Order: sequence, then structure tokens, then C-alpha cells
Amino acid sequence: MHHKYNTGIIGNGSFIAHINTFSDIVWLCWPNFDSSPIFGKLMDQNCGNFRISPTTKIQSVSQSYLENTNILKTEIITETGSFAVIDFAPRYYQNGNLRYKRNLYRKIVPLSGDIKIKVELNPTYDYGETKLIPKIFAEQIQYETNQFQFHVQSNVSVNQILKENEFHLNQSIYLVLHESEKIEIPISEFVEDELSKTKQYWQNWVKHCTIPNFAQKQQIRSALCLKLHQFQETGAIIAASTTSLPESPNSGRNWDYRYCWLRDGFYTLLALTNLGQFEELENYSQYISNLTPTNDGRYQPLYSIFGEHLLEEKILSLDGYQGNQPVRIGNSAYTHKQNDAYGQILLSLLPLYSDERIPEKNRFHNLNLIQKLLDQIELTMDEPDAGLWEFRNFSQKHCYTYLFHWIGAKTAKEIALKLEKQELLEKSERLMREAELNIESCYDSELGCYTQAQGKKDLDASLLQLITLGYLEPHSEKAKSHIKAIESQLKTKEGFIYRYLHKDDFGKPETTFLVCTFWYIEALACMDRLDEAIHLFEYVCGHANHLGLFSEDIESSSGNQWGNFPQTYSHVGLVNSAHKIAVKKSKSLFW
Repeated sequence: MHHKYNTGIIGNGSFIAHINTFSDIVWLCWPNFDSSPIFGKLMDQNCGNFRISPTTKIQSVSQSYLENTNILKTEIITETGSFAVIDFAPRYYQNGNLRYKRNLYRKIVPLSGDIKIKVELNPTYDYGETKLIPKIFAEQIQYETNQFQFHVQSNVSVNQILKENEFHLNQSIYLVLHESEKIEIPISEFVEDELSKTKQYWQNWVKHCTIPNFAQKQQIRSALCLKLHQFQETGAIIAASTTSLPESPNSGRNWDYRYCWLRDGFYTLLALTNLGQFEELENYSQYISNLTPTNDGRYQPLYSIFGEHLLEEKILSLDGYQGNQPVRIGNSAYTHKQNDAYGQILLSLLPLYSDERIPEKNRFHNLNLIQKLLDQIELTMDEPDAGLWEFRNFSQKHCYTYLFHWIGAKTAKEIALKLEKQELLEKSERLMREAELNIESCYDSELGCYTQAQGKKDLDASLLQLITLGYLEPHSEKAKSHIKAIESQLKTKEGFIYRYLHKDDFGKPETTFLVCTFWYIEALACMDRLDEAIHLFEYVCGHANHLGLFSEDIESSSGNQWGNFPQTYSHVGLVNSAHKIAVKKSKSLFW
């Protein structure tokens, strides 16, 4: 069975909606990224629906983004004619201020022939438990719960919409879902104005991305996708906007990703900084400085978009995506020790100290935070943890954690040099040496590579980053033998990389974790195996869905997409590996 996700996403930093190729909004959490969906058919038929459907038989469908934007267009061809639905969320500057109202706009455009449509609008809440009851007044439909209310307005009769009567599509129909007060000017005029301002905003944003001339199309789509995952109000960056899309069918590996992992935040910022975008980093640094560590100074691996600590995991009695249960909300990984976070936070803040493009007043001279993070590296240096793969039933001394202790200390050293802080410098250098001893004690001379944890024989794809993050000199014998061992054990014949292949709490992983393959491509580029890197990069890009969006996991032999979708990690991997390839390509032109 061929499996690709048939949805695109729209958003503006306050919500993300998933719209499938039949123009159904199948997933829209409201009012925040991690709230219950109001339309959630992706997880269960009873979780609400917002659909525009023709009355005659559909012959074909297609979906695309307006060039260099997050505005989605779905075209539907039926026996009697064709029409398009344009979906978007407003985002633009007005008088120098960023506007990103929690509004959703749908414009239905007749294209050819004779079309009749009907609109199905059935929002629910509490994960399908509560059906929202429409009230009509002043030509708008109002829905409310005790947490929020929203309105739907249109240029056609809202009574007819609720009765699911048919509309003859002889002009464009506009539907507006919004929170604020009634729109007083004609709806068509209002939406068209919002559409042109939003289109201009996204195209302008892309124009200001620094994208080297390699895989530009893929990088642009990835950048636009990543941008939608930052919650504008707090600066938090979520891993994905979905929950419980299974890593492989019936695996039980169904997790809620609508939270901010400090690790994923770092990788996302690295990608956006590579693209020359800084506002996201400035926003995120605010989020980090507002987080409250626990009494002993620790950070959790993940927090809610508002920085909340408790993300209690529950199982809901929903059918699940294509019948895949359990459906989980919350994520108990918040209770874990994952000590790589400190180095990742440090590295993600580095440009705020060192990048000359950021004006001095926006610089982030929070020395106290740097010292606290370094203290945590010192305190956790000998502590086993759950690691980046979030093992639920065991902890070990992970090589990946030590790599980030080393990088965190190295980053603190750079900041200390920049700010001329002698004490900080000495402490950083001492911790770099300690971390290095720990990394080296994960080296297995029989296997000729670094293993997942001290005293273990298991290989781990995250350790490709020993090469990409500059711990191993890319042309050294150690780097060559390390990558060779990973290739022989974790690489599929198609070229995808498993994160690891030993049994964990759920048995052996069945699908490959896509970011690992991008890490591998990046390592190949670092080692000047450029043709291989480019070849595999192009092959992997063929595994996006119809809009260029990537899931978390790929089943190697069938090429099927699984896992939460779209997954920021995968898009980050794409941008960072494309960036590395481009740098190497331009060098090879000149030398």
C-alpha cells in the first residue's frame, strides 16, 4: 500500500491547519497549537469537519502553494466543471507592526463549467466529546465554549451553509472563520485585501532568505514550513502540529509532538540562521530566558508553548489515524533526564553573542544564563540519561549527550573569549576536556566506531554529528572508520539510515528516522564525498509528499511516509544538509 500524507498546512504563528486534497480541513487545533482540534477528522470521524464538496463526481484533484508562500490552493475537477479553494491565514506588517490574527480564510473560485457545492461545517471540542452548537445573529454563525468563541461569516447566506444547502458557484464564495468582532466591509473586499498583503509578506520573507544555489525550491518550502511552527506569542517552536501519527503501522509508537523540545528548537534555529533569518532566534531566546528551571537548576527536555512544566500523557478513546491506536495527548518525556539540552541551548544562543548582523541592543548578554547552563553540564557530566531517542525504560551514559556537553562547553568558551571572562573561559576548557574523555570512552576499537553509550555495542545514527559538528576531523581515519561502521549496520540498501537497530521498549524500529539520513548526507558532504551526498539528497527529496512536505519517518523499501507530519526535524535536516553541500560545491568551483 502506497502511503503519503495527502495534506498541506497553512498558518501564521497562531494556528496550523491541515487541508487535504479534497479541501477538507482535517486537523485544526484551536485556539493554540496544543489545544483540542475543532476539526480533527484526521484522528476520528467524530472530531469535527470543515469540508467544501461538489455535488457531481470528482474526477481529479491537485494541490499546490502559491509561489513562495504558505497560501494553499486546491483544485478539484468534476464531471461538470472545476473549481479551486484557496486557504490561508493572515500574516503581514501594518504600520510597522506584525499582524497575525487568529483568522482562517477560504476562497472558493469557479474555474470552468457548471459547479454546485455544499459546505459542511461541524466543529467539535474536547477531542470530539463536545459538539459545538451554532448560534446565528447579525448574519454570522457563532460557536462558543467556556474557553473561547469564534464566528463564521460569508458573502452567501450563513443559514444556507448550516442547512448544508447547495450553492451554485457563479461567483467566488468567501468563508471567514475569525475571533474578533464582525467584519463591516464587504467580505469579498476584506478577504482579497488580506490575501494580497499575506502573499506579499511571505514572498518578501523568502526574498530575504539567503539560499545558496542548490535545491533552492526544496529549501524555500522547508523554510516556509519551519516558520509556521514557531508560536509567535511566546517564541516556542513545536516539533510538529500533530499527535499520534504512527511511526509505523500498528507499532504503538504514536506520540504527541505539539510541544517545544529544546533540542528541536536548537536544530530549527540553526536551519533558519543558515537561511539568514534571525527574528525567530530573537523570539526563541525570549522563550528560553522565560523558562523556569526546576529547583536544582535543571531544564526539562520539552515544555509547552507557554513554558508549562506538566505535560501529562493520557490515552484518548479515539479511532486514531487509519485506525492506529493509541491516540495520546501530552508527553511523559517531560519527566526525563535528557542532558544534551544544555549544550543545545548554549549553541542556539551563540549567534546572539557572536553574529555581527544582530545589532548590539538586541544582543543577549545574559551571562547568568550561560553560567547556569555550564553548571548543569558540570553537574550532569557523570549522570546516565534517557538520551535523545527518549528511551522510556532505561538510562545509559550516551555518547550524544557527551558530544553536546563538549559543544556546549566549546560554545561557552567562544562567548567567554568574546566577552573577555577569564573564569568562564577556564571552566569551559576544563569541561571540554572532561566531555572529550567521556566521548572517547564510547569508542569501541573492535567495531572501529563510537557506540551509543559507554560500555555498549549498539550503533547510533545521531553520532554522525561527531563529524558534522566538528568533533572529529572529517578526513581523519577515525571519522572514516566511524562512518563506515554506521553505513554497514544502519544503512538500508536504498540509502536511508535507521536511528538504531537494537530493541528498545517497543521492539526494533521498523521505519527510518528521516533526519538521520540528512545527517548522513551532511557528513558525506563534510568528508568531501560530494557526488554521493548530492545523489542521495536528490533521491530523498523524491520522498516528500505532493507539496514538498516531509514526515518524521520513511519506510525504506516502499518509500512510505509515517510519523508526525510535517516534521520540523526532517525539514531542518534538509536545509542544513543542502547548506553544507552548497558550501562544498562553491569551494570545489574555486579550488
